[in-house]
Amino acid sequence: MNTVVEKKPRLTTSAMIASIASEGQRVKAAPFGKALVEYAASRTDVVGLTADLAKYTDLHLFAQAYPERFFQMGMAEQLLMGAAGGMAKEGLVPFATTYAVFGTRRAYDFIHQVIAEENLNVKICCALPGLTTGYGPSHQATEDLAMMRAIPGLTVVDPCDALDLEQAVPQIAEHKGPVYMRILRGNVPLVLDEIEGYKFELGKAKMLREGADVLVIASGIMTMRALEVAKDLAADKVDVAVLHCPTIKPLDEATIVEAVRYKHRLVVVAENHSVVGGLGEAVASALLRHSVQPASFKLAGLPDAFLDAGALPTLHDRYGISREVFGSRIKAWLG
Repeated sequence: MNTVVEKKPRLTTSAMIASIASEGQRVKAAPFGKALVEYAASRTDVVGLTADLAKYTDLHLFAQAYPERFFQMGMAEQLLMGAAGGMAKEGLVPFATTYAVFGTRRAYDFIHQVIAEENLNVKICCALPGLTTGYGPSHQATEDLAMMRAIPGLTVVDPCDALDLEQAVPQIAEHKGPVYMRILRGNVPLVLDEIEGYKFELGKAKMLREGADVLVIASGIMTMRALEVAKDLAADKVDVAVLHCPTIKPLDEATIVEAVRYKHRLVVVAENHSVVGGLGEAVASALLRHSVQPASFKLAGLPDAFLDAGALPTLHDRYGISREVFGSRIKAWLG
C-alpha cells in the first residue's frame, strides 16, 4: 500500500525570528511597550533605558511618548545596568531593556553588585527569552532564569502572554526592589483572557484548569503550550490540569504543594529554559522540602546543551516544546 507524504513548505530565514504565535492565533501588538506608556503617564519618576534595542523590545513606544525620560545607552549592557542603578539611587524607577542574553550573561556582575546588592528599584525587562529566536546560542537565553534566580533579593518573572505582560508592568513597577522580567515583543499571543477571572498577581501561581490525570506546572510560553496540549489530550480522554507560575522567584510554594499533595497524578514541569536551574528544579526543591512526593515527576524543558540555529518551528519540534511534540511526550510518560 502506497502512502503519500505531504511535503511541508520550506521555511525561510524569517522563521528564525518569527512570532511565536501560531497561524490564526489571536495576538496583541507590543503589550509591554503600551502598558509601560500607559503606566508612566501618571508616574513621572518612571524612565526607560535600552542598549540600542528600543525597537526590538517595544521600548520605542515609551521613547516616542516621553523622549525626555528615554535614555539610549548604546551597545553597552554593563553601562545600561550601572546607569539604571544610579538613576534608582536618585529616586527614579528605571525600566532597562535589552535581549535576555545580553542583559544576563553580559551584564551579570553589574546586576549583582550595582543593583541587587543595594536592593535598588530597577526593572530589567529582557526580550528573546529561552528558545524564542533561531539565531543560535549567541542569542538564545536558555539559562537566564538559573542565573537570575541565584541573585539574592531579585524577583524573577516569566509571563505567558500579552495579558500577563500588560498586568505585570504596573505590578513590577510598584514592587519595591529589583526585578528581572522576560518579555515577548511584537505580536504577542493572547490566551489567558479566555480563562474566566484570570489576573496576574506578582508572586502568585494560578490554576487555569483542573484535571485528574496530569498536572502541568508551567511558566512563560509553555503555559500557552500546556493549555493547547490539554485540549488536544482531552480528545484521548486524558484529563490535564494546568498550573501557571509566572513568578519564578519568589515561588508560590504553597499553591504548588497544594496542587500536588494527595493527588495521584503525573506532574510535569514545562518551561522555555534549560532543565538546569529553572522552574523545574525550583518546583522539585519545594516539593522535597515540604515532603511531598508526586506519583511521577518529569521535566519538559530545554536540554543542557548549546542549541542549534534554525527556524523556530523546527527547533521547537527538535527540543520538545512544540504543541505536537509536548503532547506526545506527555502521552509517552503516561504509558
